[in-house]
Amino acid sequence: MAGGNEMSVKTLKEVWKRAENSLCADCGKPDPDWASSTLGVFICLNCSGIHRNIPSISKVKSLKMDHWDDAQVQFLAKHGNAVTKAVYEAHIPIYYYQPTYNDCQVLREQWIRAKYERKEFTEPGKQLPYSDGVKEGILWKRGRDNGQFLPRKFLLSEREGCLKYFTKQDAKEPKINVKIDVINATFQPEKIGNPNGLQITYLKDNKTRNIFVYHESGKEVVDWFNAIRSVQFHYLKVAFPIASDNEIKNRLTRNFLKEGYMEKTGPKQREAFKKRWFTLDHRRLMYFKDPLDAFAKGEVFVGSGENGYSVQKGLPSGTQGNFSWHYGITIVTPDREYLFTCETESEQLEWIRAFTSVINQAMTPQEYAIEAYFKFKS
Repeated sequence: MAGGNEMSVKTLKEVWKRAENSLCADCGKPDPDWASSTLGVFICLNCSGIHRNIPSISKVKSLKMDHWDDAQVQFLAKHGNAVTKAVYEAHIPIYYYQPTYNDCQVLREQWIRAKYERKEFTEPGKQLPYSDGVKEGILWKRGRDNGQFLPRKFLLSEREGCLKYFTKQDAKEPKINVKIDVINATFQPEKIGNPNGLQITYLKDNKTRNIFVYHESGKEVVDWFNAIRSVQFHYLKVAFPIASDNEIKNRLTRNFLKEGYMEKTGPKQREAFKKRWFTLDHRRLMYFKDPLDAFAKGEVFVGSGENGYSVQKGLPSGTQGNFSWHYGITIVTPDREYLFTCETESEQLEWIRAFTSVINQAMTPQEYAIEAYFKFKS
């Protein structure tokens, strides 16, 4: 904490130590050591970089290395995270996704810009670009067969309860028409290879289909994301009238619990292990030949411990299939065992933690129905 008179330095330290300022005002990361001298919030290093890109709104300084004059210290003392949040986060829609420090850059940047630059949440009932119940526009969609990203028209409709996309601007019939309650959306910049990459998944005949899209504008793609959440929220409010807003909020879009490469063998456990891309979407463990495949090559249902499911470190003794990775995982189900190997021990432990978190949760009636489908299919 450089410069300033002794009293100002003491005051700044005291304000910094307030409980309300112990987490970044924008992403919730612990121990923020930067602050905005114009907004009065305490923020982490990563969020300070975003603030620095909107200098007309926010001037950021290090709490450890920069000089703070008396007026700036007093400004921080009068504000702080709680006071500033009460203004800029006063009327956030229940469905709006508030990112954390684990989320990607585009989500965090647009959250910060929505709060301070566009002031989207300062007034009640404000008309927002994702709250109309309908959204239409162009997204660049990856072709299922050729892998090229081409512009496609998308239409989201709360009244019809669906998301459509059209292969041509003037097409009368959509290529797909997906019910809003079977859709998930999650940002995947690294996998898609674009900082604004969004993966949209949906169920068709109880099988998962992936669509990979992006938009050049970070604001536009995040608006699409929150528009999907908005339409889902209002659809579920009608479908489940006695459910609380928070219960419905928890049923909106979700991030995958874990993704990455593992090797797997077949049901006889004598086949050679093959490298596949795995996605754990709650109780659905899907595997793909390529991370950007539209359809999974197979799916495994991961139930609860009280229903006979478990995860074990290592492979059964005497496993005969050839494998090049040596950190094994065994998923035990009431019907069979599934064998996987990971390249590193850290990957093995991360997968085991993800599987354990699912297995430790009680199953819902809907999940019992999904389990029954998987058993029937097999």
